[in-house]
Amino acid sequence: MIGALPGTGAGGAEADASQGALVIRVLGALLREDVVGLRSSGRLVHRPDGAWLRRDTGEGQSLLLPVTEDGFQCEYTARLPLVVGEFSASEESVSYRSCDTILAALRDLADPLDRDGFDVFAEECRQTLATMRLHTAVRDEVTKELTDRHGPAPARWSGMSAALAYDTLAAHLDHPVYPTARGRSGLDERQLRAYAPELAPRFALRWIALPRDAVTGTPPDGWPTPARLGLTGLDSTHVALPVHPLTVGPALEGALRATGLSERSVLADRAYLEAVPTLSMRTVALSAQPFLHIKLPLATATLGLRNRRTIKPGTLLDGAAGQRLIERIIDREPRFASTILHADETVYAHAGHELLGALFRRYPDGLQDSVVVPMAALLAEAPGGLLVVDHLADRFYAGDVLGLLDACLTLLFDWQTTLFGYGIALESHQQNISLVLDRRQDGRTRLRLLLKDNDGPRINTVRLRERLGTEAPGPAGFDDVRTFTEGDGPVVDLFTTITVHLCAGAYAFGLAGHGRAPLPVLLRLVRDRLAEAIERLGTGAGEPGAVLRAQVLDAPRLPVKAMVTAGTLLTKERSGAADINKHYTSGPNYLRSVGTSS
Repeated sequence: MIGALPGTGAGGAEADASQGALVIRVLGALLREDVVGLRSSGRLVHRPDGAWLRRDTGEGQSLLLPVTEDGFQCEYTARLPLVVGEFSASEESVSYRSCDTILAALRDLADPLDRDGFDVFAEECRQTLATMRLHTAVRDEVTKELTDRHGPAPARWSGMSAALAYDTLAAHLDHPVYPTARGRSGLDERQLRAYAPELAPRFALRWIALPRDAVTGTPPDGWPTPARLGLTGLDSTHVALPVHPLTVGPALEGALRATGLSERSVLADRAYLEAVPTLSMRTVALSAQPFLHIKLPLATATLGLRNRRTIKPGTLLDGAAGQRLIERIIDREPRFASTILHADETVYAHAGHELLGALFRRYPDGLQDSVVVPMAALLAEAPGGLLVVDHLADRFYAGDVLGLLDACLTLLFDWQTTLFGYGIALESHQQNISLVLDRRQDGRTRLRLLLKDNDGPRINTVRLRERLGTEAPGPAGFDDVRTFTEGDGPVVDLFTTITVHLCAGAYAFGLAGHGRAPLPVLLRLVRDRLAEAIERLGTGAGEPGAVLRAQVLDAPRLPVKAMVTAGTLLTKERSGAADINKHYTSGPNYLRSVGTSS
């Protein structure tokens, strides 16, 4: 049992470290997204201790932010957890050192219509800070629990059950872009301890019997019936669907009222089937069937106030449609048949509401002897202090971290650029791609990629029709009208912000920060492998390779996610974001700075 969280007095040093780290991440994101003109209206000044960005606020007042050169999605980032307010008339100054005080100072510069968003973000920061302190408090006990359960050597945690341990490690790591990713809106410490992946809990699912005529789709074969859950007399008229324990209560009752199902549905008193949370938290694995993951709606939010963890029924349809499209392309590109694996996401059920549904994700067979690691866990600290990627490199690449990264990038870029050639970009970020590592019979390492979550792609209708002809699906096959476009722009944006930034650039900067290799060497590796994959597409006029070369490799600036702006600070009406996960600003092209490839 994990012990009680110490107060800030007992863990003062850790608390201060957590607050400082959070402030630096928040300031870096606000600068990157140019919140209240920090970047565009600021000017660089040099002082004895280093560079500062001065943002004049009027009436002889200024805000100063200590910065350092960055290069990953922004030229500069915060170097200290500090903002200084200066008043030239009186030569006085005030230091802001917490998210609360910094956001209050910036709030005064925002349009009055946007100031509520700063208050909400301040609360988001407070929740995140509490979660970070919880992580610090439980880290040793969680690590012991993982090693007791799976063994002391992380690179030998094999199979889908052990893959959940990597999810736990990844949950202690910050998101590459969103500064408050470890916070979960509205959940208290008790709920985090009971249900959050970073604490490796186990809990039983709740169940509700819904009228068959109100349910679209069907659960898997052999799924629990109402009678098995203690609800007699309903097997012929109702379907039993799992419910996350956190959704039971007012949120579930409101969903039933909204769909007119309050009087026709029955919530089982009996909890049934033990589950383990995955990195996404709303998706759980069954302890007895770890190859079956169930995505369940939660009435909470992560990565922004508006990024709710519910499940819109249309995303279930789109995930299945996306999977069928990807399978069709693999059939046409047989070299990926043995290297790109997909979870099956065609089985789902819902009752027409974002809190009444479930996706039953089934992973492919034959992974019991493989190490299955989400990319999001690679830079996480493993038991013993090394990174997960260090352990994997030691076992599978003779200790060569660059060799592992090289193999991963080669396959990743080959796959994703091939999709781009069909006009497709996937929302396949670090959480949605896992490395599958094992040994061939001849002793050589085999690396494969395992993908999930195929809803939310961007598809260039013109390119797709050119490649698939009459087999190409159209907008009618997807629920989300934003999926299809008549040009490359949205597809390039998604390819860049997900595949390049999150699945490649983040590891170059991250591994350099951990001292595994010099940054120029790592960036050169990323650029070279991407350039090789682009060349295979063809770089003649109008060809997809030419588009990626011009708009990714050689572009002076690249699109960058503006997640805080679209997710919390501004309403959709104010930000203009059609999709809060695909709302962009721009940043420097760190691949261009390492020179051109042959």
